[in-house]
Amino acid sequence: MKKTKSESDWNRVLAIKDSDTIPYDPEDGPYDPNDAEATRAWLLSANVTRHGKVVRRGKRGPQKTPTKKLVSLRLSPEVIEHFKAGGPGWQTRIDSVLTDAIRKRA
Repeated sequence: MKKTKSESDWNRVLAIKDSDTIPYDPEDGPYDPNDAEATRAWLLSANVTRHGKVVRRGKRGPQKTPTKKLVSLRLSPEVIEHFKAGGPGWQTRIDSVLTDAIRKRA
């Protein structure tokens, strides 16, 4: 990986103390960076961009595979313990075992 030379003035950055106020003019942007509540509100309303696409918070993107259906299912404690013992992904493993069972019967 090629490193690019930083254009930041690190001496200036390191000289700033947490208690220093940030110079601000209303023409600089949508909020005063010295007002913690205004900063928090602006960040909560901001959109995130990933790979050039806007990703709105709290919303799922398009699914790579068809979405599964949410159901409530009662299973014996032994089944749950067995699959949970394998760590994260236990619900996916249950789905896989059931899918394999369906394919074997067909």
